[in-house]
Amino acid sequence: MKAEIISIGDELLIGQVVNTNASWMAAELSKSGIRVVHIATISDKENDIRKALDDALKRADIVLMTGGLGPTKDDITKLTLARYFGVGMVFHEPTFEKVKAFFASMNIGMTDLNREQAEIPENCTPLENNNGTAPGMWFEKNGKVIVSMPGVPFEMKPMMTDQVLPRLMEKYKLGYIIHKTIMTTGMGESFMSEIIKEWEDGLPEHIRLAYLPQPGIVRLRLTAWGKDREALQEEVNEYCRKLHKYIPQLIYGYDEITLEEVVGNMLVERKQSVSTAESCTGGYLAHLITSIAGSSRYYTGSVISYANEVKINELGVSVEDLEKYGAVSQQVVEQMAAGIKKKLGTDYSMAVSGIAGPDGGTKEKPVGTVWIAVATPEGIESKLFHFGEHRWRNIRRSALAALNMLRLEMLKTTDRKLSC
Repeated sequence: MKAEIISIGDELLIGQVVNTNASWMAAELSKSGIRVVHIATISDKENDIRKALDDALKRADIVLMTGGLGPTKDDITKLTLARYFGVGMVFHEPTFEKVKAFFASMNIGMTDLNREQAEIPENCTPLENNNGTAPGMWFEKNGKVIVSMPGVPFEMKPMMTDQVLPRLMEKYKLGYIIHKTIMTTGMGESFMSEIIKEWEDGLPEHIRLAYLPQPGIVRLRLTAWGKDREALQEEVNEYCRKLHKYIPQLIYGYDEITLEEVVGNMLVERKQSVSTAESCTGGYLAHLITSIAGSSRYYTGSVISYANEVKINELGVSVEDLEKYGAVSQQVVEQMAAGIKKKLGTDYSMAVSGIAGPDGGTKEKPVGTVWIAVATPEGIESKLFHFGEHRWRNIRRSALAALNMLRLEMLKTTDRKLSC
């Protein structure tokens, strides 16, 4: 089944309120085997609502609307729906009793506007609102379903889960939609797509691939539709296993797990520790590591050596090398990694030195030039990166690249395998 979500409210269009309802509803519909084909955000105007409904009913079997059901004059959704279906309004006594009880529980008197909330279009089935005064409304037309719900999230969400979704499941014989997210790092989406082209071209019609890039990470999301949940899940897992053969070093986990969480789990499994020395990232690498609960089991600390004096005095970086090669160099970053590993006595260490920007770059070392080193029990590995001109993305990508270098170093001495 196909669904469309319509969010009503000028406050959404001007950015005063973030439309979290639509994303939440889309996720819940997907879990129930309903495919969302369109999401619209419109103003509190009758013509806009009517046009959005006309368009939605051409595309979808189910239309879910939120917003415009309050007691004030700008809440016009209910009257617009009555006019849209060519029906009058009726007074619904059970809804009125709930409204009265709601205000009585708060020891607040009712107004005429509150009473009017018990008036509903005569062709709708009212949906109880156990967290507010505006009822939801269920309509059916030509085999299609239109549902109008309050826009307040704590009113809409229980109405959706407790009433709307069960009704939809009962009315339609729904199939299943399964999502599988493969988390990758270390390569951009355009290069990766070339490597996995053969695998992607071999996907059946009912399994689709989406590339979801962000700085330093590319999520590959498989979405599958089918009638047999177990068979569908196994089919998705099999294609996931096939993908691993194409990009084994790029995949670090599944289903939204973070790189810092993966690295932390590996360190816990190995009963080993890590420390960090940061320059251009200014502590962001340490922040990612310590954002994981329990990171004190493997993370000891950091030296943020933004100034050269700190590199020299705290990490033992050579003055001569700083003068000869500069702070952003293989020689300096390797000494930073060795210095922090020795200072804090850890099994591993990571060091980052670069030019985050927007200033400070040269022709030889433009903004985005970053050296990263990982010190291991066996030695030191270092690598040069060129990330671009955006300061925040450079910081984010540098920290993730350091974590990934550590992950890859640990994989050299472990038989740890990912499972789909």
